[in-house]
Amino acid sequence: MSSCNRRIFLLSAAALVGGCGFTPVYGPGGGARGLHQNVLVDEPTDNASYLLVRELEDRLGRGTGGEAYGLTLSLKTRQESVGKTVAQVTSRYNVVGEVTYALRDIGTNEVMTTGKVDTFTSYSTTGSTVSELAAEKDAYQRLMVILADRIVTDLQVYATSNPL
Repeated sequence: MSSCNRRIFLLSAAALVGGCGFTPVYGPGGGARGLHQNVLVDEPTDNASYLLVRELEDRLGRGTGGEAYGLTLSLKTRQESVGKTVAQVTSRYNVVGEVTYALRDIGTNEVMTTGKVDTFTSYSTTGSTVSELAAEKDAYQRLMVILADRIVTDLQVYATSNPL
């Protein structure tokens, strides 16, 4: 490829990126800047909700005491047997999680948006007792990561459409 063709390619790529209207959600002029470091997530009540709150605080930032918004969560988890051996011994479980959330204005206690997200992860029980326990713990951690990502994505979409 000649250097002239490279320059044309690079200039056209730069024009495409600059003209697409993309704005980082937390960047200057981004619609969700009002969320970052500004959301107080309700305190966890058990290990699963602790993992979820930790993941949400990683993504939204941990408040410093002057938060404008509160995030209320209702988490439900369950395990489902999905794989059995010929001897009818369970060899695989799905860990299903469902979160109903509400973002509210702390000053007025007005609910700004609500939503519900759900998903699942799986783990195998074919190893030793120790590896089964580790796999189960890891499945719950992965589940909370996915749920937190989905909640934050919903909140970012809301904030982009309704500037905070």
